[in-house]
Amino acid sequence: MDATVELDCRDMLCPRPIIELARHLADVEVGQVIAVVAGDVAARADVPAWCRMRSQEYLGEDTADDGVPRYLVRRLS
Repeated sequence: MDATVELDCRDMLCPRPIIELARHLADVEVGQVIAVVAGDVAARADVPAWCRMRSQEYLGEDTADDGVPRYLVRRLS
């Protein structure tokens, strides 16, 4: 899936990928997708939980070109 913005959080440990997601959500317009590329295994649970708490849409996980997990979020508000 194409993302308007992709955050490179490969070398960041919890909670930094979530902090970056929160900080950059306003970089995309409502309806657009932001991707968080994060190697930290905690991101697999943290990104969907953050989406639930912040009323954003978690679109799931795929992988970046180098095989690192990529978490997709659609901005709803």
